[in-house]
Amino acid sequence: MTDNLVDAIADLKEEEALRIVKSKLDSGEPPAKILEASRKALEIVGARFAKCEYFIPDLVYSGEILKEISELVKPKLKGATQLEHLGKCVIGTVAGDIHDIGKDIVAFMLDANGFEVVDLGVDVPARKFVEKIQEVNPQVVGLSGFLTLAFDSMKETVEAIRAAGLRDKVKIMVGGGQIDDEVRKYAGADAYRPDAVAAVLLAKEWVRRA
Repeated sequence: MTDNLVDAIADLKEEEALRIVKSKLDSGEPPAKILEASRKALEIVGARFAKCEYFIPDLVYSGEILKEISELVKPKLKGATQLEHLGKCVIGTVAGDIHDIGKDIVAFMLDANGFEVVDLGVDVPARKFVEKIQEVNPQVVGLSGFLTLAFDSMKETVEAIRAAGLRDKVKIMVGGGQIDDEVRKYAGADAYRPDAVAAVLLAKEWVRRA
């Protein structure tokens, strides 16, 4: 039985992954290291999916493993420091896309760093983003997507936010899968970030400038 957390998660060995996490936490392993291992593992999962070695159920299962790990790590992470409340973020995977691994990591990391996070889930229509922004008044909106069809959905969502008169009240970040800065420009978002750490750093910068 391996103690390599990256391999355990990437190979979808749920019980083994949770055992390793509990062992690492009990031995005083910094929670951030466990999160980094989880991030690396999910990159492997994504690469296997791209090569058709994994399929949609495998992606869903890996997301469930991440959620269980998050529940174990979150109390330790929050207990490590006194977190200031930084602001609010609405996040979701845009319409037509059901991938949530990257979104879940970003949402978890934002929450662990002092943000109040409203996670709308997957396949979220533009109007739902608009309604939630009107309801909670976030400073940051995160649009996630894995598939190329997400490009148009992100653009439609940004346009819906603009049409509702909310565009100048929020900063919009995009990320996930095949998203890059060219997609960011196409969608009309404020920024693209390739991973959760970069996303959190930018979100902090945005709320502190406000």
